[in-house]
Amino acid sequence: MIEENETIEEFLAQHATDVEDAVRKAAAAEIMPRFRRLADHEVDRKSGPHDLVTDADRLAERYLTEALGALLPGSVVVGEEAVHANPSVYDAIRGDAPVWIVDPVDGTRQFVHGDTGFCTLVALARHGVVLASWTYAPALDQLATAVRGRGAFLDGERLHAGAPDPGSDLRVATSHPDFTTDEQKRALLGLWTDGVAPRPCGSAGLEYLAIARGELEATAFGWEAAWDHAAGLLLVEEAGGAHLTRTGEPFRITGGNALPFTAARDAATARRVAGLLSGGARRAA
Repeated sequence: MIEENETIEEFLAQHATDVEDAVRKAAAAEIMPRFRRLADHEVDRKSGPHDLVTDADRLAERYLTEALGALLPGSVVVGEEAVHANPSVYDAIRGDAPVWIVDPVDGTRQFVHGDTGFCTLVALARHGVVLASWTYAPALDQLATAVRGRGAFLDGERLHAGAPDPGSDLRVATSHPDFTTDEQKRALLGLWTDGVAPRPCGSAGLEYLAIARGELEATAFGWEAAWDHAAGLLLVEEAGGAHLTRTGEPFRITGGNALPFTAARDAATARRVAGLLSGGARRAA
C-alpha cells in the first residue's frame, strides 16, 4: 500500500511485484478456469460479431479493480468493461489521479475460440503519461513488464526491439476491417506496396510484445481505446521502439489522435509506416 508521502516512482520501486502478483492471481482465479470451458451463456456480444465479452472478462476486471485500488489508494481504475457499462469512467484518464488502465482479456475472440493468443493488460498512468505496464499471457505463462526509464522485460530478460533487416519486407499487423472507418481503410491501403507485408492483427497486447521482441516490425491500428494500447506502447518504447500517428505525432492515450497510428521497432520504421498511412489517405482523398 502506498504511504502518505510516497511518490508513484517510489511506489513502483516497492510494489511492482505486488501488481504482477495481482495480475497473475486474477488470471488464475477468473480466466484460466474458463479457458476452453466457456458455456454459451458465458459469452455475449457488444458492438458486433467480433466484439465479444465473457464472464472471464467481467470477473477478472472486478478482481483487478479491487486489488489495484487497494494497492494504490486514491487511484482510479479504468477498465474496458466498466467503460462499456458507463462511458464516463473513461474521463479519469484525463484527470489528476493515478489511473490503472485495465483490459482483463485482450484478444477475447481468441480466448473464446480456445486459442492461446490472449493476454491481460494493466498500465499505470498519470496526467496522460504511462508510467508502468504489465502484459501477461496466462496460457503461455509469459509476463512482460516495463517501467518508464527502466527498460522492458519478458520473464526477467531485457527486451530490445532492434531494427528491421535491410531489404526485408516490413511485417505490419493491421486493424480488423470491422474496427476501421472508411477513411481509415483508405489510409491503410497505403501499406499495400512493395516492401511491406501487412496482415490482420490478433491481440493488440501480444502484437506490441512481438514488436518489443523484434518479431514484428510495426502495427497500424485505427482505434484509440487506451486499455488496448497503453501497456504495449510503453513496452515498445522501453524496448527502443517508437509510435506515431498518421500526422507524425506520438500517440496520446488521452485521445484526439489522427488515425490510424503506428508503433514500430525503431523510429525510422515508425516514420516510414506513418508516411505510408498518410500517403494512402491523401491518394484516396
